[in-house]
Amino acid sequence: MSAPASAIPGPRRLLRRLRDVMAAPGTAQSRLNQVVLVIAADMVAEVCSIYVRRAGDVLELFATEGLNPEAVHKTRLRVGEGLVGHIAAQASALSLSDAQSHPDFAYRPETGEEIYHSLMGVPILRSGRVVGVLVVQNRTRRNYAEEELEALQTVAMVLAELIGAGDLVNPSEFLEAEGNATLPQRAEGVRLADGVAMGIAVLHRQAIEVRQLVAEDPEVEAERLAEALERLRASVDRMLARPDIAIGGEHREVLETYRMFAHDRGWISKINDAIRNGLTAEAAVKRTLDDMRVRLNASGDPYLRERVLDLEDIAGRLLGLLNGEPEPQTRELPDDMVVVARAMGPAELLDYDRTRLRGLVLEEGSATAHVAIVARALDIPVLGRVDGALSRITPGDPVIVDADNNQLIIRPGEDVVDAVQLTLAARAERKAAFAALRHMPSITRDDVRVNLLMNAGLLADMGMLGESGAEGIGLYRTELFFMVRSQIPDVAAQADLYARVLDQSGEKPVYFRTLDVGSDKQLPYFNHRPEENPAMGWRSLRLTLDRPAMLRRQVRALLMASAGRQLNIMFPMVAEVAEFDAARRLVQMEVARARRQHQSLPSQVRVGTMLEVPALAWQLKPLLERVDFISVGSNDLLQFFFACDRGNPELADRYDLLSPAVLGFLRNLVDACARADVELSLCGEMASRPLEAMALIGLGFRRMSMPAGAIGPVKAMVRSLDRGHLASYMDTLLDLPDHSVRDRLMAFAHDHGIAI
Repeated sequence: MSAPASAIPGPRRLLRRLRDVMAAPGTAQSRLNQVVLVIAADMVAEVCSIYVRRAGDVLELFATEGLNPEAVHKTRLRVGEGLVGHIAAQASALSLSDAQSHPDFAYRPETGEEIYHSLMGVPILRSGRVVGVLVVQNRTRRNYAEEELEALQTVAMVLAELIGAGDLVNPSEFLEAEGNATLPQRAEGVRLADGVAMGIAVLHRQAIEVRQLVAEDPEVEAERLAEALERLRASVDRMLARPDIAIGGEHREVLETYRMFAHDRGWISKINDAIRNGLTAEAAVKRTLDDMRVRLNASGDPYLRERVLDLEDIAGRLLGLLNGEPEPQTRELPDDMVVVARAMGPAELLDYDRTRLRGLVLEEGSATAHVAIVARALDIPVLGRVDGALSRITPGDPVIVDADNNQLIIRPGEDVVDAVQLTLAARAERKAAFAALRHMPSITRDDVRVNLLMNAGLLADMGMLGESGAEGIGLYRTELFFMVRSQIPDVAAQADLYARVLDQSGEKPVYFRTLDVGSDKQLPYFNHRPEENPAMGWRSLRLTLDRPAMLRRQVRALLMASAGRQLNIMFPMVAEVAEFDAARRLVQMEVARARRQHQSLPSQVRVGTMLEVPALAWQLKPLLERVDFISVGSNDLLQFFFACDRGNPELADRYDLLSPAVLGFLRNLVDACARADVELSLCGEMASRPLEAMALIGLGFRRMSMPAGAIGPVKAMVRSLDRGHLASYMDTLLDLPDHSVRDRLMAFAHDHGIAI
């Protein structure tokens, strides 16, 4: 026999009353009018108002008890306007004993609310988006209790479902107009994993609708939750046992971190608290997810924002189990699917059959997002930051994911499909042709050897070393390992990673660049101060010289990992010889420390520098006396050389690396290194394109490092080239006043049968 309403604790009693109101016959508006009455009576409030967010970021008064009823559907506020707009903009609760003294208070004479002083309001959240605001007010100045705020937040969740059902506001009002949905569309994005794919759009897991919000028996709901959690943990364990995931690497580490969520007591405790307050297990999971999503997204911490995706993933799985839905793997899906999602956790990607998954499109994401790391390990093209992808794409739409060119084509015409099919076929043929070159030497027609190395930054990238035919790793970006972790990795963790990199490289050399963070590469656990111009700010070697313990620990790990093997250490962003000397001293200190502790040392420690800052070129004589090698970082060099922000789209194509100024600068560097017998290489975008790589060879470069996918095309160019003829032609270009000599070099390549 159920307890009488009066005996039920506050939040549960209120939820019971709301359930009865919502189950009663009548329109959604009539039920909403009753809802505000019930809330006001239960919370001893003189005013209860519900504002609903409509298209254009407008909050409209939909129901009220206590304010002027004629203001309903007439009073409107912009998000950010007034206290109601403030709550919506911040997506956080507000409790004030004197609301009118708040700087955001906005007086609306039609409401008659000037007589009310106290105010408590909470956002109405659905899938992490504010869809409305719930407010109570009192005439007297009073401080609302924490229990009252908790009760109001619980009620707001119930209202979110009523709004989300579309009874109050047409769902189309929440969407921006995107034109004719049947016409082809092109959308821009950001490449997160290389490749081109074509297939049928599959929208990632739809939000699970929670129909029953109020629990009949909290103990039963708690038992349902415990049972679902056990099944969840078992499914995660099975996923991590998959053969393609079982191997080590950053992707494995990411997924192990994800597994911790399934066992995390903190968020599970919050769910149980919500159940005790009267919600069903499903409603409690959604309530907890919405609260944590808003809190983590508002933190500004990139690591915590990444954790939101993991949390959404695990919560979605839990909701599916509670609802009795089938495992994601059992969904009927097309044989050539392209998955489209707002965001995605790394484990969610593994729900899809790898043999049928062609590509991934995300509205959010970054190159260091956990799902991108796993996708690269599985060789799946990923395009991220595609605005409005979910609203533009209908399930079953044909789509083309061109991650290489940062674009998505939705519902392409037959001519585009035919062209892409031809392109994919041509790419397959070229890939086969480049694969045939894998074991052939990179030698010009006049017998000049050009060493082609590969850039890497994750252990997952190392599988491409043999596949690409690269002669080593010319740039290993150590910072990516730091960026995917919640805290700075200790010496042992770093040493383990570096040792595995060296193990996989075998006899081929690896050039480790020390930590290069700052600017656009922020560590989630490092407090970076805002900078007006971060590209030229506190970053790279400047940062680690100011934090020498960080650099010393990294060097210590590199020494441990390289025992008995050659170690190549490369410092980034060196602006003057004094900085190189300071960094090299730290290396020498760590070598001396290892000797004192009788640790095994590398067979040889070679120390070099990146050349990215032009100032360093005017200290070449003392620099060349100190370094074992120099590697030109063409990406940063270009922006510093031309005082041109490479991230500014207005300047993206304004300056050309194939300008006489840049080519002359590089020729002087080649000549100086040759005289001093110092190894010189170049890494960056310039080395990855056959025409630019051709120009570098003409200047005298013999070592270049590039993405794995560029090695085949560049090697084909090298083997078709007569270096002597090219060098003579390059001499004629260096003193020209031209903006660029690109067209001249292209013509030379065509005239001499060079594979560009």
